[in-house]
Amino acid sequence: MTVTKRFWLSLVLSLPMLANMILMPFGWMLPGGNWTQLGLTTIIMVVSAGPFAQSAWASFKKHHANMDTLVAIGTVTAYLYSLYAMLTQQAVFFESAAFVTTFVLLGQVFEERMRNNASDAVEKLANLQAKDAEVLRDGEFVKLPLSAVVLNDVIRVKPGEKVPVDGVIVKGRSTVDESMVTGESMPVAKQVNDKVIGATMNSTGTFLLKANKVGDQTMLSQIVTLVKKAQNSHAPIQKLTDKVSDIFVPVVLILAILTFLTWFIFLDASVARALIFAVSVVVIACPCALGLATPTALMVGTGRGAKMGILIKNGEVLGAVNDVKTVVFDKTGTITVGQPQVTDIVGDEAQVLRIAASLEESSEHPLAAAILKRAQAAKISAQPVSGFRAIEGKGVAAQFDGHNGFVGNHKLLTDFKLDDKLAQQEIRLQNEAKTVVFVGLDERIIGLIAIQDVAKATSAEAIAKLKARGLKTVMLTGDNERVAQAIAQQVGIDEVIADVLPGDKADQVKAFQQTGKVAFVGDGINDAPALTMADVGIAMGSGTDIAIDAGGIVLVKNDLRDVDKALALSRKTFNRIKLNLFWAFIYNVLGIPVAAGIFFAIGLTLSPELAGLAMAFSSLSVVTSSVLLNRAKIGSKVQPV
Repeated sequence: MTVTKRFWLSLVLSLPMLANMILMPFGWMLPGGNWTQLGLTTIIMVVSAGPFAQSAWASFKKHHANMDTLVAIGTVTAYLYSLYAMLTQQAVFFESAAFVTTFVLLGQVFEERMRNNASDAVEKLANLQAKDAEVLRDGEFVKLPLSAVVLNDVIRVKPGEKVPVDGVIVKGRSTVDESMVTGESMPVAKQVNDKVIGATMNSTGTFLLKANKVGDQTMLSQIVTLVKKAQNSHAPIQKLTDKVSDIFVPVVLILAILTFLTWFIFLDASVARALIFAVSVVVIACPCALGLATPTALMVGTGRGAKMGILIKNGEVLGAVNDVKTVVFDKTGTITVGQPQVTDIVGDEAQVLRIAASLEESSEHPLAAAILKRAQAAKISAQPVSGFRAIEGKGVAAQFDGHNGFVGNHKLLTDFKLDDKLAQQEIRLQNEAKTVVFVGLDERIIGLIAIQDVAKATSAEAIAKLKARGLKTVMLTGDNERVAQAIAQQVGIDEVIADVLPGDKADQVKAFQQTGKVAFVGDGINDAPALTMADVGIAMGSGTDIAIDAGGIVLVKNDLRDVDKALALSRKTFNRIKLNLFWAFIYNVLGIPVAAGIFFAIGLTLSPELAGLAMAFSSLSVVTSSVLLNRAKIGSKVQPV
């Protein structure tokens, strides 16, 4: 029977006894009197409270005590004494056993509802997936269930339809709403060779995509799996909680025995009164809220992170984030775009681009690809060339529109003259750590093209936010010192370590750990050892599968600003766990003296049923505290740089 059903059964059977308590002073008695109360309470003890006794006995056989131990002892003691009292014609308090069971279950219903809400949020995310897809089979598009889609299938996606699986656009263009997966509110323009994510919504155009991830391998499926795994994991602080509970339960039982003996022997109270105080101590001390403190906050925090495009893989990350002193970044693909881009064109832009694009059209070199991409953006078409030849170690040359055109590196200057104005521009661009390509026509260099793996537009703002938190920022790269320093200066990095071999990145992270905990942010295969070595590994969502597996946090949107949000969310979640533990203990610490009857002389007492109600509300306060994480402000306000 579920917790909810057990609660409702206990509540319904407890209500007649509640009416009996309230109306007894007015002369109304429950039909059947004590025998009716016995029957109602027995059903509650067997059906609703039975699992508490089973759990307590299982723990006892392993030489442990848990929260159910206190509930079981409290309710069974009240029930057995009432049975004895009824047979000896003394006052009974069957209602105490019934009400304690009801209120303890009420606390568990809060917990179950909390868990279900968190799980529902993840399941709703999973249900966003399309149910079918238009797949190209035998030259025609046919609608198939999603389970029939395989790798490399070509799929047609029309406006207003969900993208069925992860893939790459091979034909067409559109804008895609990716908010349901990445949290990005603005539609994203997509064209040939752009990646699309399953379950996102196609807005404007029709396109064909080639499936590269299907089934459990899609980003949406992986997000759901990671969030579920994180919600079921334990933060390290949970281990402390378990140890405390192991000691706390025997201490409470000893206090309950001492309470009974003090009232019965030294204060000359009746057995019934002494027992009520003892049972109240057992019930009020039940640390149910203690058990809710960690999992509820963890569920809410990881669930909120998933909606923001920040995947926290496990609870162990939370504690480490709280003490991070240094954030170390990989450069290429993390701080920078990861692909060379044309940044400057010196000379007649149209002419320089036309010559360069025409000569480089057949080249597969990354610099050639950057030039062709810039020409395409400027709507400049490459023209046919003839007599194409490679100039060894220098560049390429060809006949272009009746003239001799050439494109190459600095070594071309041994064959061609560079005027003073262009020479000054070359020095400026090189000082900015940009690669300079020379473009010439008829024995004369007419222009320069500067190419660089530029910093992402958001990198400077992201670094500024981290520095505002008092964190030290470091760039760790295999690139040369000059290039690394130029990028670091652009984005505001504190320290640069360049010319680092891939295998040495983890050693550099270990060195920084001598002064405090370290977070490492990376995206490549060569970043995996450093991501694992770091106290907190943060993998960019666009990175390799190996890097993502090694990271403890994954940034789905590939936005460096989410590093600050990830650290903030993790810290708030961990701090909320500590706040929950504080409230859980406060109820016990303040409640035990009252339950033990220390303030009996001034009329302040706590019956077992009221102790059970107080315990239920302690659970409610912890759950409410966790839910409020959804309203917590995440991230720091820093003006864009």
